[in-house]
Amino acid sequence: MKNKIDLVVRIAVALILVQTLYFKFSGAAESVYIFSTLGIEPVGRIGSGIAELIAAVLLLIPNLVWLGAGLALGVISGAILSHLTVLGIVIMDDGGTLFILALLVFFGSAFLLWKRKKQIPIIEKFFK
Repeated sequence: MKNKIDLVVRIAVALILVQTLYFKFSGAAESVYIFSTLGIEPVGRIGSGIAELIAAVLLLIPNLVWLGAGLALGVISGAILSHLTVLGIVIMDDGGTLFILALLVFFGSAFLLWKRKKQIPIIEKFFK
């Protein structure tokens, strides 16, 4: 059962990350608005999209889940911080959907990273 939960979380986080790529890479109005407001359009939009794509792929490779979760956690932490400090929770009348998805990615990635803490090369020695 634990392996099934893990797999569901991996797939869910990867799907959320991949789902946003269309909007980032196509220059959708909402994405352009977000990154323009942050003052990092288009580099931030494309760069974060590439990082999210890499994280999503790594989440699906069993031996590299820890790396994908760590990358996703880093990228999404920036998104959450941006929501809380500059953008606000609701973006262009989305009802907070982007913020909620960011929280799901954050907690899912944190869960996956915690489960694999012994696989992380830098800190594995502390868990032997």
